Amino acid sequence: METKAVENLTKKYNLVWDNLKEKELEKLMGFCEDYKKFMDVAKTEREATDEIVRIAKENGYIDINEAIKNGKKLANGDKVYAVNKGKGVAMFIIGKEPMENGMNIVGSHIDSPRIDVKANPLYEDEGFALLDTHYYGGIKKYQWVTIPLAIHGVIIKKGGEKVNVVIGEDENDPVVYISDLLIHLAADQMEKKLAKGIEGEDLNVLFGSMPIEDKEAKARVKYNILRILNEKYGIDEEDFVTAELEIVPAGKSRDVGLDRSMVMAYGHDDRICAYTSLRAMLEIQEPEKTCVALFVDKEEIGSNGATGMHSRFFENTVAEVMDLLGQYSELKLRRALANSKMLSSDVTCAVDPNFPGVVEKKNAAYFGKGIVITKYTGARGKAGCNDANAEFIGEIRDIFNANGIVWQSSELGKVDQGGGGTIAYILAEYGMEVVDCGVALLSMHAPWEIASKADIYETYKAYKVFLIEA
Repeated sequence: METKAVENLTKKYNLVWDNLKEKELEKLMGFCEDYKKFMDVAKTEREATDEIVRIAKENGYIDINEAIKNGKKLANGDKVYAVNKGKGVAMFIIGKEPMENGMNIVGSHIDSPRIDVKANPLYEDEGFALLDTHYYGGIKKYQWVTIPLAIHGVIIKKGGEKVNVVIGEDENDPVVYISDLLIHLAADQMEKKLAKGIEGEDLNVLFGSMPIEDKEAKARVKYNILRILNEKYGIDEEDFVTAELEIVPAGKSRDVGLDRSMVMAYGHDDRICAYTSLRAMLEIQEPEKTCVALFVDKEEIGSNGATGMHSRFFENTVAEVMDLLGQYSELKLRRALANSKMLSSDVTCAVDPNFPGVVEKKNAAYFGKGIVITKYTGARGKAGCNDANAEFIGEIRDIFNANGIVWQSSELGKVDQGGGGTIAYILAEYGMEVVDCGVALLSMHAPWEIASKADIYETYKAYKVFLIEA
């Protein structure tokens, strides 16, 4: 067989950079500047929800609860959103076809690995006020010590008043901090396995060290902190029990590399897919099929609870939308879910030249080579994965190729190296076609993760063509 013929039989994984049309590089860079701004104001699932809703409303979306209250009937081209307890959102653009024919869905999660403050956290020890914590999701605990940290969240006061808290992001704010053992006295610590070098119960946050003036009082530093909190927020110690406070890296997203080709941010996993799917939705008008962007919570801890993908929020919201269209029946709802097609928009591992041994390079994702299609995730023997149908992947491939989308395929590392999961299998339980499709990252689940600007922009383009053409 001739060389050219052989080349034609081999998939060419192009670089996004090589496929940019004139002036598109400027659009790519501008898109990523907007993305960084989103990431800086959306460091928690609550903040991400608020920002998504704000942007949606600016672009003509209406709250489904208002539509229900006012008896509004939906029609082709209408745009509605539903919020799930302040921690998730579903956005809908009504299509021309009946919803029982199925929807085109892009679904991501907006929670990220972090450190949560416990319900009874504040204590004093050796002249320090500290906060006791419990980490959330899969983290390498040693990565969270000796870096500037911020506190984001809400406190529910007596009587139900909600107080929003952000400490450590403004340049004039103090930050908080988790200490580590000095190298001079770390002989025993250095003998431990990496996973045990910092224990979960030792992720205690330094919160202050100045005592109140009363020299006869006990726990003088702790009570000085309580005084400050009461003056600033009007709260007392019991209010910690009714609070959700998250410890996240302090600071803004930054460009990486002298060529500014990469973005460093907290929470790329998975708000990078949330933002790209949001932007894709904003550019769609009067589609053939109803298009949906779904943003959910709790993926990092199993998708459970009222705000996770295992809840009935999405199913119930679809039923409400169909009712406002005059199309609802239990049977038609089942058809709508079963006939839908979905990209589970979640991140994956990129090949890291510093750690090449954990991936099988022929089946790995690379920076700059576009959006990643992942047929299955899971662990070892594909445990817990969705394992998408070849027919559906073929359809996605044809859509991407026809629209000049640069894409690649990958697995999540070597077979016996480890693994992970997404929300894909949960939606697939309705019978819909689902495949994982998102951005490759370096340092996934670290306080600061790295993504290629080329892949961010290409993912936005890929989600847009999927929503329109699937």
